[in-house]
Amino acid sequence: MTSTSQASLAAALQVRHLRKSYGAKTIVDDLSFAIRPGECYGLLGPNGAGKTTTLRSILGLTPIDGGEVLVLGLPVPAQAQAARARVGVVPQLDNLDPDFTVEENLLVFGRYFGMRDEAIRARIPGLLEFAALTAKRGDRINTLSGGMKRRLTLARALVNDPDLIVLDEPTTGLDPQARHLVWERLRALLAQGKTILLTTHFMDEAERLCGRVGVIDHGRMVAEGPPHDLIAQHLEPYVVEVYGDGAQDWLAGAKAGLAARVEISGETVFCHTAEPAPVVQTLHGRAGLRYLQRPANLEDLFLRLTGRDMREET
Repeated sequence: MTSTSQASLAAALQVRHLRKSYGAKTIVDDLSFAIRPGECYGLLGPNGAGKTTTLRSILGLTPIDGGEVLVLGLPVPAQAQAARARVGVVPQLDNLDPDFTVEENLLVFGRYFGMRDEAIRARIPGLLEFAALTAKRGDRINTLSGGMKRRLTLARALVNDPDLIVLDEPTTGLDPQARHLVWERLRALLAQGKTILLTTHFMDEAERLCGRVGVIDHGRMVAEGPPHDLIAQHLEPYVVEVYGDGAQDWLAGAKAGLAARVEISGETVFCHTAEPAPVVQTLHGRAGLRYLQRPANLEDLFLRLTGRDMREET
């Protein structure tokens, strides 16, 4: 058996040289990555980077122009239906049925997988407990909070006991308490050996949950690896954020003596440095200025690799 074949068998998801264009516009450009069983992998990128098209291609919902996709060893799109039977999906926007109760949403969704009602009903109590919705099982969807709906959507994605879970921005729009509860539930799934593919615009979410991340831009992979390794590889270890009405004046006077890489975004000056103390020293006694000294993080990496300019959704 070749090493490539062995890698395919070992991967829960294998994407090789994926390509997709719409007319003259290339959306996904020779993209390759693999996810190990039991791993949480973050696919990160700005709007229009190709994340959604990649996810749809993996699920067999968008025809590809070239490359290969193996989901749990099954080729997609050739065996997309069989592959999707073993995948759970949490879409970016909740699509729960408002005409059904919490319990009925789980029951009806399980039928889509060909599951018998008694098998679904046997799973429902555990799913409701997992989502902290046991007391809401008979409630209509329009009575639930945003956090409850998101937890129900996650529970619904587990009704078929999937091996691979695809999460498309699972905590967008949630308050901090709801986000932390969803994170707790995702960690529990990883502890059970589930494999997770996560897309998110919250870099702290990816840094907390993902063993590895892939950063894509303009449809191509620009960096891949464990978050902390990528941060150490591409960034200075510390950041001093300086903000306030006098930040630009301070920078004009201090820049020549700063041993730092400087970026400006709005009213904030970002000083990336291996030695933050000299930068902080220049700020002492400066009225109207505030600053924050912190370690470099995944958001710094994301902005370094993809830029700070706004992107339009495509």
